[in-house]
Amino acid sequence: MTDAPGSRPLFGAADIRALADELGIRPTKTLGQNFVIDGNTIRRIVAAAKIDPDETVLEVGPGLGSLTLGLLDAAARVVAVEIDPVLAGRLPATVARWRPDAVGRFDLVLSDALKVTELPREPSAVVANLPYNVAVPVVLHLLEHFPSLRHGLVMVQDEVADRLAAQPGSKVYGVPSVKAAWYGTMRKAGVIGMNVFWPAPKIHSGLVGFVRTEPPATSATRREVFAVIDAAFAQRRKTLRAALSGWAGTGAEAERILHAAGVDPQARGEVLGVADFARIAEHKDPAAGAAETGAVR
Repeated sequence: MTDAPGSRPLFGAADIRALADELGIRPTKTLGQNFVIDGNTIRRIVAAAKIDPDETVLEVGPGLGSLTLGLLDAAARVVAVEIDPVLAGRLPATVARWRPDAVGRFDLVLSDALKVTELPREPSAVVANLPYNVAVPVVLHLLEHFPSLRHGLVMVQDEVADRLAAQPGSKVYGVPSVKAAWYGTMRKAGVIGMNVFWPAPKIHSGLVGFVRTEPPATSATRREVFAVIDAAFAQRRKTLRAALSGWAGTGAEAERILHAAGVDPQARGEVLGVADFARIAEHKDPAAGAAETGAVR
């Protein structure tokens, strides 16, 4: 049984700093650690995530556990993945002290979120405060390897939030936007100020919510579609005919593929949706591409 979110105490700035002092740690830039020190912000994140009481939530980078406590109040179970062994070592004791009734509903995995492919329980949602430098790779990795994730909310650098949620035609639409759209519908769910973190970052954070949807109906594999996306945006000001020439083998072959897919060869990648990229991938001649190696990063 979980309590209504907001009904139980959460970490404040003094609690976070005292715990950090006790562990002898300081947030590191390498791991992108910025700890949330405001309970109301935690409540806002948990509310925006729209977690059902019977769900298992995956949290990435729980740090000192401020968001973890809020999630345990809202969800049936929380599985936390933490890369820092010092922080991971302390989390079970923090849960036992602040939420003793939730000890049996909390699982901890000491791992790099970019490498984890198995979890002790199957999560249906992900809620996380993600390090700015790995936010997009982590989101895409989790969506690829954990199809049980039906929805979620991540806090990332505000500019990254805009990119993940961008639609075709937007100035910030690019590789993260299209690849994220393969897995589901992304939406910007809010902006978080700098002063609710310790240490305070120099930029605002953004909340991105998502709901998983089926990928476009296509005979192409995800890897094949993602290769087209990478090539199309490697030099985003180029026309698709020029941008895809290396991927296709020649400019003429790129033009043939684009016409077959119903796409204007003079268009640019920023105007296409994920289904368009899937159609392009479908029309590549496997024989023509067999000799091409390393053409797409």
